[in-house]
Amino acid sequence: MKKPILIANWKMNLSLGEREGLAKELKSELGKVSNKDIVVCPSTISLMQVAGILDTSNILLGSQDVFWEETGAYTGEVSPSILKDIDCRYAIIGHSERRQLLGETDEMVNKKIGACLDNELIPIFCIGETNKERNNNQTDNILLAQLRNGLKDVDITSDESIVIAYEPVWSIGTGTVVEPDELQRVLETIKQTLVNMYPLTIVNNNVRMIYGGSINPDNVSGFSQLGLLDGFLVGGASLDANKFKEIAKSL
Repeated sequence: MKKPILIANWKMNLSLGEREGLAKELKSELGKVSNKDIVVCPSTISLMQVAGILDTSNILLGSQDVFWEETGAYTGEVSPSILKDIDCRYAIIGHSERRQLLGETDEMVNKKIGACLDNELIPIFCIGETNKERNNNQTDNILLAQLRNGLKDVDITSDESIVIAYEPVWSIGTGTVVEPDELQRVLETIKQTLVNMYPLTIVNNNVRMIYGGSINPDNVSGFSQLGLLDGFLVGGASLDANKFKEIAKSL
């Protein structure tokens, strides 16, 4: 049975001292949790620092990005093998902020997912529509295109896994979350698309579907009855140990 998963995306926030303090607090509060996967994704410069703090705990380390090549003249990038060397287990790929602000394309996302799986990293593959696309009833078309393009020629074997994070662009950082019935419909659409691409056993056992978009302790309970939902990708609320702990309790 798949474990629920809760992912903290710290983005480009916190000083080095604040990251150290937050990592220690999370280790104290959630470090012994074993019935769900807790993943912390600090900024790249803090990966080694946070890895050292979380060592001996059950909290897993994730990266906010990854490059698709192992070595070479790629200034500023981080290879999947380097992430693996520091015991990084997850990597966020295709986050809407990278798509919108840095021009990350489906083709780039596809290469990164393949590189992760080749290096035993678990991709956190983000998909989502903008407010304009949603208002034009294009949600399904956008999600289907992102899924098919991002997973093009990507095989998922029985010993590999992937996380699909639905993060509607119109929700991120706004305080507005998707309605539970709408989220359920989206999750059903995602699962059906995946079933058309992979064996049902792979989809059921090796793919977790999560939601990201202004999740906090006040609204998380509204999603507790969604059977297809395996967890959350948390941004702002993950910067507060107490808030993040409360969200963890809901899983």
